Amino acid sequence: MPRSVNAVASRRRRKKMMKHAKGFFGRRKNVWTVAKNAVEKAWQYSYRDRKNKKRNFRRLWIARINAGSRLHGMSYSQFMGAVHKEGIELNRKVLADLAMNHPEAFAAVVKQVKK
Repeated sequence: MPRSVNAVASRRRRKKMMKHAKGFFGRRKNVWTVAKNAVEKAWQYSYRDRKNKKRNFRRLWIARINAGSRLHGMSYSQFMGAVHKEGIELNRKVLADLAMNHPEAFAAVVKQVKK
């Protein structure tokens, strides 16, 4: 009896993986074993960097808040401690946006926490 390999399913699985490799350079886009490894590695990077993106944005927001608060004579830690003590419900993303794009609004927040 001949061996059954279900070529239809195998081909579909390979086509799906090769579709993900579209746009890669050289053999990574059209040689099955190379493309499979490249796509799996890309998925690992993408999983890892979805976590790192959150980390990097938080660092950026902290740097912006620090720069904005130092213009008003406070360090980042003093400013954030005062914000929490004052009960102001603004997160770092919003505070960084205020410090960067609306300095007068950020100055009002600093004035509020300096009382």
